[in-house]
Amino acid sequence: MALLLTVDFGASAPPVYAQLVEQIEQQVRSGALRPGDQLPTVRQLAAQLRINFNTVARAYRLLDQAGLISTQQGRGTYIVSTPDAQTAQQLRRERLIGLLQQCVSEARRLGMDAQELRALFERQLQDWEDGEPPSPPHAV
Repeated sequence: MALLLTVDFGASAPPVYAQLVEQIEQQVRSGALRPGDQLPTVRQLAAQLRINFNTVARAYRLLDQAGLISTQQGRGTYIVSTPDAQTAQQLRRERLIGLLQQCVSEARRLGMDAQELRALFERQLQDWEDGEPPSPPHAV
């Protein structure tokens, strides 16, 4: 079984671990991966994708905590279930937290203070609630 994953390293892309979680979850939901299927080891997948093994380990840890996979020492990592609604929600929440952490880090790097970031977020949230497309950055 070949695990087909891609990684986007772009500045606006979600964190790599979140991309892995999302793609593996999607492949399980679609039936491309089924309970009992073995995943590559952390080191194998990291080498295949040319990323740090800690990134893969973080993705696998989140999937394991959600009950989607199980890692058995000396045997490997296996798909154990198709995500139910609660598990899927938990995984989406973890991905969103990663994106928010990335956003806060980027805001700090750009020299924004918390009040500026909060105003930008509030504007985007209001647009979302109003069914509007996202506001351009200068429209705060």
